[in-house]
Amino acid sequence: MTLHRSTLPPEILERIRTGTAIPAHPLALDRDRRFDRRRQRALTRYYVDAGVGGLAVGVHTTQFAIREVGLYEPVLGAAMADARAWTDRPLVMVAGLAGRTDQAVAEAQTAVGLGYHAGLLSLAAMAGQDTDALIAHCARVAEEIPLIGFYLQPAVGGMSLDADFWSRFAAIDNVIAIKVAPFNRYRTLDVIRGVVAARAEDRVTLYTGNDDHIVLDLLTPFTVMRDGAPVTLRFRGGLLGHWSVWTRQAVLMLERLKAAAGGGDVPADLLALDSRVTDCNAAFFDVAHDFHGCIAGCHEILRRQGLLEGIWCLDPEEGLSPGQAAELDRVCRMHADLSDDAFVAENLERWLS
Repeated sequence: MTLHRSTLPPEILERIRTGTAIPAHPLALDRDRRFDRRRQRALTRYYVDAGVGGLAVGVHTTQFAIREVGLYEPVLGAAMADARAWTDRPLVMVAGLAGRTDQAVAEAQTAVGLGYHAGLLSLAAMAGQDTDALIAHCARVAEEIPLIGFYLQPAVGGMSLDADFWSRFAAIDNVIAIKVAPFNRYRTLDVIRGVVAARAEDRVTLYTGNDDHIVLDLLTPFTVMRDGAPVTLRFRGGLLGHWSVWTRQAVLMLERLKAAAGGGDVPADLLALDSRVTDCNAAFFDVAHDFHGCIAGCHEILRRQGLLEGIWCLDPEEGLSPGQAAELDRVCRMHADLSDDAFVAENLERWLS
């Protein structure tokens, strides 16, 4: 069974195109580093009630190592079952796809079988391959499922991909979106130039994954010249590990940013919000230690709220870096209005039931 974008439910395709908040779903483990099904369910319920438009599962924030311990299908299946049981609202379900071509194709087939709508394709396992090989890989996986491209920053396993790559990628018929997450403005512009060169701007929707520049990505019009005329693109939504925490406020913020971007003058307080959100991300993602504690940092926020029992990762070496807890204390204190602690406290017992 394969899936083409033309056969997606219209409400799903519309939600992707207009832009929505899609958090990267973390993995809940118990103290023995075993899958904590109850708290995994609570996380999904939290995101649904926070108002997200979709979920990304099996991605970096879910920990790529789920594949090594036989958890890929159970974790994807859990998110799908729990979301369907909790709401009738249509959600864009995105499956992380990784590995060489055979593995990525198999994962795409698993995702389609579980009811997922799109695959977020990591190219980390293809490091060292030339553009022809990368495009052949992407095209093969796109035969199975609509693709969301993933420009992952090199610090956590990504590679540099130029505008020519993104032009050829965007030209693949079953590509529906790109998560732009190189944490680099020059490389972000390469993606936009590639989409415009492919004349794919009406089919390929841009989602920010630049956790260091979330607000301005969503407010900024990006203009590229083509055939002597300007073509303007915008980021329509976010697919973010950052939005795995304080998610209710992230959804509300996105609504406000989209309204401002579609209007006239952007209020100064919204422009100033960019630096505040980035300050929070520096603590969540452990920028001071080259992102070593990026997953554990998000876990720690969820632990403090009671959604997770601990910050355990599959890799025992993954945890908070020295000084990261103090940085989390600082941003929680300084940016308390950006948190959703009260929202979680009001609903936690119900989500854990």
